Amino acid sequence: MAFEEYDNIYFLGIGGIGMSALARWFSRNGCAVSGYDRTSTTLTDELVNEGMRIHFEDSVDSIPEEVIAQKEKTLVIYTPAVPKDHKEYNYLIKEGYTIKKRSEVLGLITKDFRTIAVAGTHGKTTTSSMIAHILNVAGKNMVAFLGGITTNYHSNLVMHGSVNKDTLVVAEADEFDRSFLRLFPQIAIVTSADPDHLDIYGDHQSLITSFKDFISQINNGGSLIIHESIAELLASDVGHVSKHTYSMSRGQFFADNITAKGGFFEFDLQGFGKVEHIQLGVPGFHNIENAIAAAVAANLCDVKVSAIKKALESFAGVKRRFEYIIKSKNIVFVDDYAHHPTEIEAFLKSMKSLYPGRKLAVVFQPHLYTRTRDFAEGFAKSLSLADELFLLDIYPAREAPIAGVNSDMLLAGVTSPFKVRCTKADVVASLQNTDIEVIVTVGAGDIDMVVDPIKEMLKKKYEV
Repeated sequence: MAFEEYDNIYFLGIGGIGMSALARWFSRNGCAVSGYDRTSTTLTDELVNEGMRIHFEDSVDSIPEEVIAQKEKTLVIYTPAVPKDHKEYNYLIKEGYTIKKRSEVLGLITKDFRTIAVAGTHGKTTTSSMIAHILNVAGKNMVAFLGGITTNYHSNLVMHGSVNKDTLVVAEADEFDRSFLRLFPQIAIVTSADPDHLDIYGDHQSLITSFKDFISQINNGGSLIIHESIAELLASDVGHVSKHTYSMSRGQFFADNITAKGGFFEFDLQGFGKVEHIQLGVPGFHNIENAIAAAVAANLCDVKVSAIKKALESFAGVKRRFEYIIKSKNIVFVDDYAHHPTEIEAFLKSMKSLYPGRKLAVVFQPHLYTRTRDFAEGFAKSLSLADELFLLDIYPAREAPIAGVNSDMLLAGVTSPFKVRCTKADVVASLQNTDIEVIVTVGAGDIDMVVDPIKEMLKKKYEV
């Protein structure tokens, strides 16, 4: 498919984090970009400021004139989150427009470049953002399509240098809807393969099979960087690529002499010989592992270890990934995207290690009815690490309610000394009535809407 044949790129769901990165790519390459989304957000405001036309009503009359008039010159890109009864979607199909899924388009873009694809049920966004930052700092020609807004670049599209045959492309390889099977990378990272998206896969074994299929698509002579804990499960017999294992304490690449300092971690990296005193610019034990995987990938792209160390120290993180909202002597407030029991456990354990002896309050919003149902026991166990739990209603996203599946079923299994159910509307009032030392907001839905109100309440109450 030759993208140069199209003058107009029209997005259905342009405000999605993956969709907006593609929108920025096409806009920077001279296309007229427009689209629909359900609601206006900070991200859609930014896209409009970058010259894209966006509307928020599902109406054929709202489709731009050039899209209507130039069908043959228009490519439509949609997200599976768009409902099948969407008026514009059905009109564009009926009229015979060229329509592609986001994952298809990403696969078509990346096939012409040396691609680094980051897969895994956890850690994709931070790991791929770290790689993008390292390559950028090292001065490589690169493009990165990211699933989050990087703090360093304030964008989910990071570009450096010119786009040519030597350009390196960094892309998240999303297992949802088997999207990652559209990618054929030169270098692939697999961070984890915990059961998730069982509404798509049915069972864990089917998810494992898809990860194996993804690994089989690495180009011959390419490289697989895989977490040591799943290397045997997923890649015991990969002969067409070189395999590199990593973890916190085992594998070919691992961390040593880990210390916490000022809310962040410092560690030595073993595997390239010994790289001492890496000061990681983001907190979290899991981010040490993400940094190790990113370092191995960058080194395979001929980035010197000294440059990798320097870049990791200046990496400022990704919005909603262990993001400090308030960091003062008396009050710490962190926001995180964790939405799976394994992620929540890793995040909360990191918080307790960074702030030992301090009471940890957790505001959590479950994401998806199916995920809540499938992992209720795991959620209850991980959330029990909280000293105080404020549990919100389930964020449904694309799903219809399931009878008997609600936040109460999680709360019943939580063993924290204090736990309460609340809504987004009353959570600030609930928090006002407790003494806060360390507080985190956790979840992948619209919990970010309460971050600023909580922040303002804390600043006023504790004179931060």
